[in-house]
Amino acid sequence: MHRTGLAVAATLVATSFIAGSVPAAQTPQAPPLKSVLAGKTFTPPLKGEAAVEYAPPVTRREKDLVVTRITVRNASDAPIGRLTIGETWYDKAGAVLTGGKGTINGLLQPGEVQIVTIETPFKPGMNANNYIFSHANGTVKPARVPKLEMPKPTDAAAAKK
Repeated sequence: MHRTGLAVAATLVATSFIAGSVPAAQTPQAPPLKSVLAGKTFTPPLKGEAAVEYAPPVTRREKDLVVTRITVRNASDAPIGRLTIGETWYDKAGAVLTGGKGTINGLLQPGEVQIVTIETPFKPGMNANNYIFSHANGTVKPARVPKLEMPKPTDAAAAKK
């Protein structure tokens, strides 16, 4: 028993001498870290209630789906993170039949216009629907406007595509 402890101690001492004799100059240097956002401006997403304008939805049946497209514009002063529109369909009696959800992944910048597509399974008896707007950091105050135009692509944006 006493010899085992002595062998372990001798191994530890020998290992520390070997590790201490390796010069530190041989270890490679890591390149300096650079900030990903260096020189860029970043506006954090809106927290709380966001203001959104939307045009009248366009709803069509496509095979076994009811597809609703809603054109939305950010009327807030800050970007909106992950804008989501939930759609619920009811029958004539007011019972819930089905629903769907459409999302804009990423940020909707102030003044930016995009289209949200909601796909809902078709069920016989679909009569009326409603929409629930939300975003990643709070609630949304939607305002219906008669018309929203998608911005015309510039020559530079068309060249990228």
